[in-house]
Amino acid sequence: MPEGHTIHRLAQDCTAAFARTAVHVTSPQGKFADSAALLDGTVLTTADAHGKHLFLGFGAAGNAAEDAAEDLAWVHIHLGLFGKVAFGPAPAPPPTDTVRLRLANDTTHVDLRGPTTCALITDPEKRAIHDRLGPDPLRPDADPAAAHRRISRSRTTIAALLMDQKVIAGVGNVYRAEVLFRHGIDPYRPGRDLTPAEWDTIWQDLTALMREGVRNNRIDTVRPEHTPEAMGRPPRVDDHGGEVYVYRRANQPCHLCGGPIRTADLAARNLFWCPTCQKR
Repeated sequence: MPEGHTIHRLAQDCTAAFARTAVHVTSPQGKFADSAALLDGTVLTTADAHGKHLFLGFGAAGNAAEDAAEDLAWVHIHLGLFGKVAFGPAPAPPPTDTVRLRLANDTTHVDLRGPTTCALITDPEKRAIHDRLGPDPLRPDADPAAAHRRISRSRTTIAALLMDQKVIAGVGNVYRAEVLFRHGIDPYRPGRDLTPAEWDTIWQDLTALMREGVRNNRIDTVRPEHTPEAMGRPPRVDDHGGEVYVYRRANQPCHLCGGPIRTADLAARNLFWCPTCQKR
C-alpha cells in the first residue's frame, strides 16, 4: 500500500497537470460512470491529501479559482493494496476495461486502476474523513500533540500505534520501521512509555523524511554516512527502491552494528528491526 508521501506527490502531480482546466472525465470500467458523467467538462480546481487519502476537487466549468470549498464536488480516492495511478501524454490511447477513472485534457491523461475507494463525495463528507484521521506530518494543519495524547495513554506497542491511521495518518510499514530504528526505539515498547521528547523527535524526523519522499518520489532513510558510497557497499536492489536500514532486510547485517535484522508479524504486517540497536 502506498505511504503518505506518494499520495501527496499524486496531489501535486494532478494539480500540475489538470488544475484550472476543464477535464474530460470517464470511467471505462463503468463502476464510476454515473459520477464521471456529472464531472465531465468541469474544472479541477484543487487536489488535497491526508494520509493515504487523495481528494480531487471539481467546480463547474468556468468557475473562478476563488470558489468556496463547499461548492466543490470531491473525488475521494484510496488506493488500498492494489490501486495504481499512471500518467501519460495526450492524446490518450484507448483505455482498457480495468480503468476505473480517466482524467484527460489537451496535454495529459491519468488512469486509475484497482483502488479500494473511488467515490464522489460532498464537502461535509470530506470533512468527516479528515476528522477520523490522525495528524499527517505532511499537512500544515497537523497537530503532533493530538497524536501524542493518544499514544501516551496506550499500552499498545509504538510500532502498532504508528500504523494506526486514527493516531497518525500517512505512516506505513516502511516509515514505521525506519523511524524507530533511526531513534533506537524498540518497536514493542508500549506507547505510554514514550517520552514527550522522544515523540517530538520522531515527529520531526517523519516530517523531514516524508517531505524528502515527496520530492524524490521514493523512500530513502539512511543518513549520509550510511549510504552505499560512504560505506563501500552495493546499493539496495528492491522494488521499494530506496536505501533503508531495516525494512525488508531480514537476516541481513545491520549497517550500524553488523548484527542480523529480525522480522516478525505484528498486527498482520511484517515488522523489521535490529534487536541490538533497538534494545528493550
